[in-house]
Amino acid sequence: MASVDMEKRAHADHHASLRLWLRLLSATTRIEDTIRQRLREQFGITLPRFDLMAQLEREPQGLSMSELSRRMMVTGGNVTSIVDQLEKEQLVQRQMQASDRRSYTVSLTEAGRSAFAAMAQAHEGWVVELLSPLVASQQEQLHKLLGTLKSGSPTNSEETK
Repeated sequence: MASVDMEKRAHADHHASLRLWLRLLSATTRIEDTIRQRLREQFGITLPRFDLMAQLEREPQGLSMSELSRRMMVTGGNVTSIVDQLEKEQLVQRQMQASDRRSYTVSLTEAGRSAFAAMAQAHEGWVVELLSPLVASQQEQLHKLLGTLKSGSPTNSEETK
C-alpha cells in the first residue's frame, strides 16, 4: 500500500517547523500503513483490533468499556463494535460488573492471549525493521528530541524564536 507523502506539501518557503511536522507525519504514516498492512495480511486483524488487544494484554483483570474507549481515544460505539468482533472470534470475553449490571469488563481469553503474543512479537520485529535505517545512537537521539517536544519544554529557548 503506497501512502501519500505529506512532506511533498511543503516547500522551501515554508517555516522549518512546518516542514519538520510534515516529515514526522509522513514517516509515521508510512510506518503505520506498513504495520496495518502486515497485520491484515499475516494475522487477518485490523490495527484498531490489535490496539484494543494490546490495552487488554496490559491489564489481565480486564478493563471497562468506558476505560477502553478513553485509552483508545475513540467513542464507546467504536469500542463496542471492535469488542463484538473480537468476542465472536473468542479472543475477548465480557463480564458484567457486579457493581453496575449495565457495565461490562472486557478481558482477553486464553486464545486471545496466545494470538496477541504472536502478533506482538511480529509487530516488534516490524518496528525494529522499519526503524533500522537509523542506527542505535540516532534512535536514542531522536527519542530524546521527541521527548523534549512531547514535554513542551524546549532545551534552548533561543532555538524556538
